[in-house]
Amino acid sequence: MSILYVSHEGAVRFNEFLHALGSIPPATLAQRLADLEEAGVFERAVIDSRPPRVEYRLTQRGRQLRSLMNAVARFAETGAGAVK
Repeated sequence: MSILYVSHEGAVRFNEFLHALGSIPPATLAQRLADLEEAGVFERAVIDSRPPRVEYRLTQRGRQLRSLMNAVARFAETGAGAVK
């Protein structure tokens, strides 16, 4: 879910994900991004530059998850359903 949250404002490069997510190992991030790309949540674009850059962007399917992420965030912020 953190990967989706980081990418909600547009294209994100691999190192930007690493920086934003903190302690995730690069191999784990690469695998998660590949899984999300295969699921149709992300599209991967190689930018022709020196050095080449790779950007990840949410697909339409990925953007549809925004409302779900917002609902989970509101739930967490209000403490709704907290065990007493």
